[in-house]
Amino acid sequence: MPKSITPPRSIQGPAIFLAQFAGDEAPFNTLPGIAKWAADLGYKGVQIPTFDGRLFDLDKAAESQTYCDEVKGICADAGVKITELSTHLQGQLVAVHPAYDLAFDAFAPKPVHGNPKARTEWATEQVKKAARATRNLGLDTTVSFTGSLAFPYLYPWPQRPAGLIEEAFAELGRRWRPILDTYEDQGVDIGFEIHPGEDVFDGATYEMFLESVGGHKRARINYDPSHFLLQQLDYLSFIDIYHEHICAFHVKDAEFNPDGRQGVYSGYQSWVNRAGRFRSLGDGQVDFAAIFSKLTQYGYRGWAVLEWECCIKSPEQGAAEGAPYIASHLIEVTGKAFDDFAGGEMDMAAIRTMLGISK
Repeated sequence: MPKSITPPRSIQGPAIFLAQFAGDEAPFNTLPGIAKWAADLGYKGVQIPTFDGRLFDLDKAAESQTYCDEVKGICADAGVKITELSTHLQGQLVAVHPAYDLAFDAFAPKPVHGNPKARTEWATEQVKKAARATRNLGLDTTVSFTGSLAFPYLYPWPQRPAGLIEEAFAELGRRWRPILDTYEDQGVDIGFEIHPGEDVFDGATYEMFLESVGGHKRARINYDPSHFLLQQLDYLSFIDIYHEHICAFHVKDAEFNPDGRQGVYSGYQSWVNRAGRFRSLGDGQVDFAAIFSKLTQYGYRGWAVLEWECCIKSPEQGAAEGAPYIASHLIEVTGKAFDDFAGGEMDMAAIRTMLGISK
C-alpha cells in the first residue's frame, strides 16, 4: 500500500467580530447592513454579539427557530456565514467583584442596576439562552468571558489570606457548572477568552477553572494571542499545551514596548501611551505566520475572526486591511508528504532486508 499522511484541517476565514463596528449609523446599525459591509470587504464569516439588540435578538433566538432561520438567511444573502455567537458582556456579569459593580452595571439592563444578585441571575440566563440560540442556528461554538471574583487580588500585597483564591474559583465553578450543563444538553461549546481582568487570564488559571467545573468538556478556549503578548506569555507554547481545548480564534495584534518608566502594568497610562497596547493586524508584534502554522498543524478547523481594538488606526481602515491579512495567512493544507515522489509500494521483504532482519 502507498504511504500516506493524515493531513490537518484548514482554518476557515477570514471572519470579523462585529461588536466593535456596530453603531447607530448605516450600515452598522442593522444586521443586513453590517453583514453586507463585511462581505464587501472580503470577509466570509461574522461573529455576532448577542448583547447588541441592533443586530440580534437573543431572547427571540433562544425560542424561535423561524427567527434563527431568518438571521441565517440575512447573512447568507449578504455572502457571509455566522461563525459564533458572543456573550462576552453577559459572561462577564456571571461573576463580578463588588469593586466593579458600578462600572459593570452599564452592561446590564436598568432593572437590575444596583442589585448584584439580580444582575448575576440575568446574566446566567442570558448565557444559557445563547446555548439554545446557537443550536437553533446550527452552530456548535460560542465565545464568552468567565467574569472575575479574585482579580482585584492579583498582586499579593498585602499577602492574600490562605484559601481566598481557592474559594474564588470554587464559586466560579458553582456559578458556571449549571451553565455548562445547559451547553452540554445543546451540544455546544463555550470558548472562554483568556483575558486579564477575568479570573481566567492564562493557562494556569484556565486549569484552575477547568478543575472547578469538574473538567467539563464544554469549557474550552477562545484563543487570542494579543492578551498573551501583553502579559509576556509564550503564545506559541500555549497552543502546544492547550490545542485540544481551543475551539475559537480571535485574530488581534498587539505590541509591548517596555522602557525605564513602565512595563507590563503600564503605569495607569491611556491606551496610546501604554507600553502594552492593541494594534491593527500587521502593525503589532504577534507572529501570526507561526500561529496559523501551529493551529493548522494541530488540526484547528474553526474560524479565524478579526477582533479590532487598535489604539491608533481607525476601525474602518483596520477592517479593510484585516480581511486580506487573514486570507494571506490561511494555509491550504497538503494531502501529500514532500517526498511522495520518491515513494513506492510497501515491500515487507525489502524492508526486512534493509533492516538486516532474517526471515
